[in-house]
Amino acid sequence: MLGMLSVLAEFQRELLIAHTHDGLAAARARARIGGWRPKLTAEPGAHAQELYEGRKHNVQQISDLLRIPHETVYVHLNRETRA
Repeated sequence: MLGMLSVLAEFQRELLIAHTHDGLAAARARARIGGWRPKLTAEPGAHAQELYEGRKHNVQQISDLLRIPHETVYVHLNRETRA
């Protein structure tokens, strides 16, 4: 009895993985990218980068100016330094 339930659970898991892969492939075919949309677009992002590189504002001041969390500023600044 327990063996039968484990076989069904394993089969269900395999179906879930297969459907996920099919959905991702269909999304790629429609030129869709996964993940969250960026909170900081190009223009405010460039402004934040300029303020940070000017050494006149720290990250907390930049986040207060742009009214976004300071974590978002850090993510953007890290993205720019990697690129």
